[in-house]
Amino acid sequence: MPRTSSKKGLTGSAASTNPAADLFRSASSKAASKEMERIDQLFHTYANASSGMIDPEGIEFLCSDLEVEHTDVRILMLAWKMQSEKQGYFSLNEWRKGLKALRADTVQKLKKALPELEKEVRRPSNFVDFYSYAFQYCLTEEKQKSIDIESICLLLDLVLGSQFRPQVDALIQYLRTQIDYKVINMDQWMGFFRFVNEISFPDLSNYDSTLAWPLILDNFVELMREKQG
Repeated sequence: MPRTSSKKGLTGSAASTNPAADLFRSASSKAASKEMERIDQLFHTYANASSGMIDPEGIEFLCSDLEVEHTDVRILMLAWKMQSEKQGYFSLNEWRKGLKALRADTVQKLKKALPELEKEVRRPSNFVDFYSYAFQYCLTEEKQKSIDIESICLLLDLVLGSQFRPQVDALIQYLRTQIDYKVINMDQWMGFFRFVNEISFPDLSNYDSTLAWPLILDNFVELMREKQG
């Protein structure tokens, strides 16, 4: 006698779907689609029609609607969230990526999301990436690998000033008065981050110049120690 498959009776059941689950998936898909439509509409509110990007003028309008200065560190944090590649410009894909992650499809929601974005960025696991990104974001020319001293001073103040005010003030004063360096590279930039996080200040007691510090920091510490007598 031929054997009857035990799975035969399940075939119809397996083939059928759960109407409630299908309804939920359909509703979720429609909601996500509507959200993306609103994100796109918001993008085109600020985008330049000819370039298809939000340009510096568009960002100024966005900042005005968000009630923040365009120099506010949270605008740089927003660029980091979008992984914006070109300083002062947001593409549609970058905008979608950032606003979808922030669950912000209106200006009001984006404004409310900024404090949470700042908390996210300031988590140690994210902040080192943000700090590195800030330097790369300011490389505006092709094959550019360094940034002029004055721009570095402004950037240091923007990204580290609120957390490490004494160190940043001392570094900026040194950078603006020294004559050996006209530009700063990524290695030196990351050295500044390591310095403010690891070195006791202002006594500098645990700074060891025999370790792998950028020479510019050796010079800075030497000058600070001379001033301290």
